[in-house]
Amino acid sequence: MRNSGFADFKIFSGNSNLELAEEIAAIMGKPLGKATVSRFSDGEISVNLWETVRGMDTYIIQSTCNPVNETLMEMLIMMDAMKRASAGRINAVIPYYGYARQDRKTKARDPITAKLVADLISAAGADRVVTMDLHAAQIQGYFDIPVDHLLGIPILVKYFKELHLEDLVIVSPDHGSVTRARNMAYPLDSPIAIVDKRRPKANVSEIMNIIGDIEGKTAILVDDIIDTAGTMMNAAGALKDLGAKEVYACATHAVLSGPAIERIRESEIKEMVLLNTIQLPEEKKLPKIKVLSVAPLFAEAMIRIFTNDSISRLFD
Repeated sequence: MRNSGFADFKIFSGNSNLELAEEIAAIMGKPLGKATVSRFSDGEISVNLWETVRGMDTYIIQSTCNPVNETLMEMLIMMDAMKRASAGRINAVIPYYGYARQDRKTKARDPITAKLVADLISAAGADRVVTMDLHAAQIQGYFDIPVDHLLGIPILVKYFKELHLEDLVIVSPDHGSVTRARNMAYPLDSPIAIVDKRRPKANVSEIMNIIGDIEGKTAILVDDIIDTAGTMMNAAGALKDLGAKEVYACATHAVLSGPAIERIRESEIKEMVLLNTIQLPEEKKLPKIKVLSVAPLFAEAMIRIFTNDSISRLFD
C-alpha cells in the first residue's frame, strides 16, 4: 500500500445509513469508529467521539436523507468534532446528497440550496466530498474542495446484463434524464426513448407523449431519484398503453416519500431496481423492489483516496 501521508484511517457514521456504513467498513477491513450521535431533550444533536482521530485520515459516511435536516446536522457536527480533535483530513462520504434538486434559480427569489449545503459542509471542516449521482453534475462546482462524483449506472448496467433481457429500450422519464439514459443504453447496446411530460406543480407530473419506438420492446426507465414515484409510475403506464412488452425501472436514490410505495405496488412495473444510497426500511420493501449495494464502489474509492491512487476509472 502506498504511503498516504497519514498514519492510518478511521471510518465513522451518522445514523442515516448504518447498514451501508458497516458494509463499507467491512470491505475496507476496519470496524466503524466509536462515536455516539444522540439528542438532548430539546432535540439538539450531541456528538461524542470515543477514540482519537489526531492526524488520521477520517471518513464520515452519512446520506442527507429523511429526516434531511437532522441527518445534515449530524454530519456537520461530526465534522466539527473531528476538526477540533485535530483530524488529519476529513472526508465527507455522502452517498445521497440532499437539497440537490434546488440547484439553480428557476424564478425570482428562489434559493439555491445545493450551493448553501455545499458551503455548510466546507465551513464545518470537510477537506473532500465523495458522493454518487448528484441531481445535477454542476453541483460539483459549488464546492471549493475536491469532489469525487461516483456513478451508479455501471452497477445497474451489470445487473440488467445478467437478466439477459431482449429487445431493450432505455427510457428517460423526462428531458432532464436523457444523458443518464444514453449512458445506460450504450453499454447495453440499446436505443433510447424519452417521455415528454408537463409538470403542473411540484411532485405532480402528467405524461404527454413518448418520443421513440417502444412497441413490443422491454423498456427500462432510468432516473437518479425516485421520490413520490408519480413520474416513474405514470411513465410506466404510458409505456404499457403504447405497446411496451414489459417495463422495468431503476434509480440510484430511493427517497420513496408519500404514496411512493403504494404506487409502485400497483404499477405496471415488473421490477424496480434501486441502489442502497438510502437505507430502505422494512415497511418499504416489496417483492418487486430489488436493492443493489454501492458499498464495494465506495470502499474502493475510499481506499484509493487514502493511498493517493487514481480513482478516475471508478467514474466509468
